[in-house]
Amino acid sequence: MNGIIEIGILQLLGAYVFLLILLYIVKRQGIGREKEIVIASLRMTLQLILMGYVLVYLFAVNHYLLSIGVLLLMEIFAIRNIYSRVKVKISPNLRRVISLSMFLGTTITIVYFLLVVINLQPWYEARYFITISGMVIGNSMTGISLGTERLIDGIKTRKDQVEGALMLGATPNQATKIIVNDAFTAAILPTINSMVGMGIVFLPGMMTGQILSGVSPLTAIEYQIAIMLGIVGSVSLTVFIMVQMGYKTFFNERNQLVETF
Repeated sequence: MNGIIEIGILQLLGAYVFLLILLYIVKRQGIGREKEIVIASLRMTLQLILMGYVLVYLFAVNHYLLSIGVLLLMEIFAIRNIYSRVKVKISPNLRRVISLSMFLGTTITIVYFLLVVINLQPWYEARYFITISGMVIGNSMTGISLGTERLIDGIKTRKDQVEGALMLGATPNQATKIIVNDAFTAAILPTINSMVGMGIVFLPGMMTGQILSGVSPLTAIEYQIAIMLGIVGSVSLTVFIMVQMGYKTFFNERNQLVETF
């Protein structure tokens, strides 16, 4: 069967049966999260509908200033989301490091991917620029959130070990090397795990969407491999910059550990 199967309003409403099933289970088990689930579902629906109309406009206009503007907005919201996701206190210096690493790591990855990997012409083509940027930024946001939380928690729980190493003559870099490596590993592990099951255990969303829209499965696979490698590179780069600069925010100019949590 060729062509795209359109989903009508009634069919879309029919999909909300799955939400009703979740609400029934939650209520039956006495979990008490019904209100949160309903609000999340409404927000998801309204946000996606709004974004759909915005994307239609952006794709139609296709101007480089709009593409860059959307990129900056995504970066700002992603950074703010990182601050809210991390459940421990973040010092002002570490916040600046997070912002810098997020912006540098994702921008470098996006530019390389668009110009070198897929050779996008023009480079600001909104259909590719915005969607690929969103995937790269979203995954990097998750990685930095995990890395930041693990870095702060590691220095907090191993404070005595770090101070002991400093007293024995170790540099801050040497004293926190294990903590930094643990934070980096924790941040990239979810992305690595998703790569392991990809293609056998599940079909990724981007690939599934392309196949449903009529794109050849082989072409969809090529794009999925490329974007997944781009995501791995972005997560690795952003988190690496964050942990390598981030640990320094816990020390003063005399290389003494300072409590910023």
